[in-house]
Amino acid sequence: MQPLSEEDKAIYEWQLSVPGFGEKGQTILRNSTALVSRCGGLGGPLTFQLAAAGFGKLIIAHGGNLKHSDLNRQILMRYDGLGKPRTESIEQTLKQFNPNIEVETVNSNINEENAEELVRKADIVFDAAPLFQERFLMNQEAVKQNKPLIDAAMYNMEGQVIPIIPGKTPCLNCLYPEIPPHWKRQFPVIGALSALVANVAALEGIKHLTGFGTVQYGKMIYLNGLDMSMTKIKIERAKDCKVCSHLFD
Repeated sequence: MQPLSEEDKAIYEWQLSVPGFGEKGQTILRNSTALVSRCGGLGGPLTFQLAAAGFGKLIIAHGGNLKHSDLNRQILMRYDGLGKPRTESIEQTLKQFNPNIEVETVNSNINEENAEELVRKADIVFDAAPLFQERFLMNQEAVKQNKPLIDAAMYNMEGQVIPIIPGKTPCLNCLYPEIPPHWKRQFPVIGALSALVANVAALEGIKHLTGFGTVQYGKMIYLNGLDMSMTKIKIERAKDCKVCSHLFD
């Protein structure tokens, strides 16, 4: 395991003073690779926090070119990147912010062709995709490869974060065996709510990897931006889940 450099200790000085985290936790992050599926209104601030926390490597999968409608919430994007692949803006912003981490961008969303390989490269997976097809695929691969998954989603002024640990917690398919019929591809969003959910997801992932604090295993963290309430909802394992039931036999 690569030790912290003197520059690392200087950069993360305040973070190192967090009780229960310290140099041990920072060293774990320095040697960890995180995969982030989508880097938009939710995945952008999530990835930014992972970079700020000092993950050694970030793999970001996000396809398509930057549009005007992305700019009000996708904080890693750059105005001069309009019409260009989103991954160009993502990589430039992250490298300028923290040049001491490795950034690998994939100009494609998670799909059946790349999911297995990308999950294999990571120590932890953060799912910030807006489509259930992608979320289901990430969940399936994380369970198959025994990788921790932090699933984050939002709609309008509501958000949710679910830490998924194969064999220990229910998986996403336990909660959603099918795509909810009311789900739509385009939905109302305010960037500040996306960032709030993203920060909670980043913190849960950091706590899981480094072993400090309390991670909400087996629960959904539900946030309501209208009244600023946070509720922890217990979720149950589905005995007939097609993805993870075999882990509990």
